[in-house]
Amino acid sequence: MESKIRHLAGKYNSLPVQARTAFWFLFCSFMQKGISSITVPIFTRLLTTSEYGQYNVFNSWLGIVTIFVCLQLYSGVYMQGLVKFENRRAEFSSSLQGLTLTLTLLWTAIYLLFRDFWNRLFSLTTVQMLAMLVMIWTTAAFSFWASYQRVDFKYRRLVVVTVLVSIAKPAVGIFMVLHAKDKVTARILGLALVEVVAYTGLFVTQMRRGKVFYHKEFWKHALLFNLPLVPHYLSMNVLSSADRIMISRMVGDDAAGIYSLAYSISQLMTMFNTALTQTLEPWRYKKLKTGHPEDIRRVAYPTLVLIAGLNLLLMAFAPEVVAVFAPPEYQEAVWVIPPVSMSTYFMYTYGYFAVFEFYFEKTKYVMLATTAGAVLNIVLNYIFIGLYGYQAAGYTTLVCYIVYSLAHYYFMRKISREKFPGKKIYSVRVILGISLLFMMAGFLMLLTYEHMAARYGLIAAFLVVVAVKRRWLMDIVKQLVSIRNSR
Repeated sequence: MESKIRHLAGKYNSLPVQARTAFWFLFCSFMQKGISSITVPIFTRLLTTSEYGQYNVFNSWLGIVTIFVCLQLYSGVYMQGLVKFENRRAEFSSSLQGLTLTLTLLWTAIYLLFRDFWNRLFSLTTVQMLAMLVMIWTTAAFSFWASYQRVDFKYRRLVVVTVLVSIAKPAVGIFMVLHAKDKVTARILGLALVEVVAYTGLFVTQMRRGKVFYHKEFWKHALLFNLPLVPHYLSMNVLSSADRIMISRMVGDDAAGIYSLAYSISQLMTMFNTALTQTLEPWRYKKLKTGHPEDIRRVAYPTLVLIAGLNLLLMAFAPEVVAVFAPPEYQEAVWVIPPVSMSTYFMYTYGYFAVFEFYFEKTKYVMLATTAGAVLNIVLNYIFIGLYGYQAAGYTTLVCYIVYSLAHYYFMRKISREKFPGKKIYSVRVILGISLLFMMAGFLMLLTYEHMAARYGLIAAFLVVVAVKRRWLMDIVKQLVSIRNSR
């Protein structure tokens, strides 16, 4: 046993620092989402469906308001700046921390001057709004620091901070909810408290290292780069959050709570999306750079099948998963899981098309696709939630992500004709075949939710297929490992 451990440790130490860093960043992502998912059954039992709905509506508003307050400065422009201003990373980082703090304080002043208006607009209390602004700043401070660690391949401190915060958030939240009358506010304040304690020091660290709060060149560069991307960031957030806000307003907080549970369960599959994307994205960029985009399809097709299979597995056990995650009053959530899980598949699919837009800096295409998807989502939600109730939001989400994926495919074709004339990147027939078979299987699974014997029969058939194709699945995994190691 000891020799095996030494052997594994030796193999780990022989990996390049880039591979070890990628592994630990992936571990941090799974840690954050994993603990958050594990604690969902606790909070669904501590909060009523109405309270759980209010809390998730707060999170939806948090995502949207963040874009306006700090302009997502810790996203694209920061990573780009760390490369562009390589010799002045510390100063660039501290100046963007300074810019983000300035924007947050400015918006806090605007909020306090007109707080009654903002409270009515968001249907939140003053305490909840102030907690939101604090969380926007602390999350940004952590994101700047975490990205800096990634660029420098320093993962140890990041892992420690991530583990401690991931455990502290639910622990403090449970304690505060149990000892409060206003349980929704207690849950929010628990998150804000942990982030203030854990992340303020990271802000101070970067400010001390860079010693620059205001830098005209850096502030101007960041604002000019990110302001045009605000519609894209906003549209992406609306596409994923508008349904819960609209359900709360049009149906009620109870319905928003049930829908939020279904959405949270379905989004468990995004962990696999993230893992595959982080593994493949540098490789895909490399293929575009070297002029071999057609090589991407040999990985695209099998990973699409893999993501489809994982989502089908979740749909197959949806009734049992909902029963574990929440008490009986949430049981209706089971009917929303299939369409939202299918949406998760199309979230992954569009990445194979959008990589062309990002690589060749066709940001206007990105903005057009996301804006169209967001507007369509709001319109369809308004029409069909009013006609058929909150469950319709799951299907409008699916339709919008299909349209979103198709729009990116169209722009990918346009770019590829210009940049790679005569080369066939993907086969429409293959991608449509995988997608249609997946959706048919998903809706078939949905029809069996009231017939346990039929559902378990389909599950057995699914497992037989997996067993027959196990070698093919192992080949996919080996191929992905090979790609990661070659980066």
